[in-house]
Order: sequence, then C-alpha cells, then structure tokens
Amino acid sequence: MTLPADISQLKKALEFIRTIAERAGCPHEIEQSIEIASEEIFVNIASYAYPKTEAGEVRIGCKVERNVKNSKFLVVFTDRGKQYNPLEHPDPDITVPIDERPIGGLGLLMVKRMMDTVQYKHSNGWNHLIIIKSW
Repeated sequence: MTLPADISQLKKALEFIRTIAERAGCPHEIEQSIEIASEEIFVNIASYAYPKTEAGEVRIGCKVERNVKNSKFLVVFTDRGKQYNPLEHPDPDITVPIDERPIGGLGLLMVKRMMDTVQYKHSNGWNHLIIIKSW
C-alpha cells in the first residue's frame, strides 16, 4: 500500500495492517502490539521524513512467515524522505525524572521493546524500516 506521508492517512495505514494481521491468524494481543508500533513509525515518517513544503509518500508492506516453530509478522515501511536510521540513536534514559529528560525517543524505545526485531536499511535513496513480531 502506498499512502501520502500525512497523519490524516494513519487510519488507512492501520486498517491495512490490521486486515492482513487478521487474515494471517495473528493473535489479538500480537496484532495490538504491531498496530501500536506501526502507528508510532507512520506518525514519525509523516512528521519528520519530508520537508513541510514537500509531499512525500510511505509504502507499507506486510508479510507473514511460518515455520514449524512459530509465525512471524513483518511490516516494512519504505519512504524517500531524508535518510535517518533511528537505531543509531541511543535509547532515552527513562530513569531520569520526566521533567529532566530531553523530548523525543520514547516512541522508538516503545517500538523496540514491543517488537522482536527492528531493522533499518537505506538503499538507492529509500529508507526501509522493518518491524517483526513472532507468535
């Protein structure tokens, strides 16, 4: 699915992911984790990947992999926005009192903790952020 990189498209993005997760037989609690992580990623792309004067887009792909041990649900977010590897940045120190913490980073920390795997690669001008959850 390709959507404008605009927060107004979040509902469509989540409906797309939810539909595929349901068809794959993804357990409800796993589906919810995937949706929360996907919302964070989509909003970040819509908010920060492109200059405010440039209309960008986000491609979302979903894939299910099964073997005898488990099933995996993968969501791939692809955009041509500025190159940014969120995994290169340190996690925020959540032991610091909230009023003393710098703004930012908590959403990605949440994604990393909720998903089994988070990967990033940049290739030929494209950012690819992949999240994977198993059951």
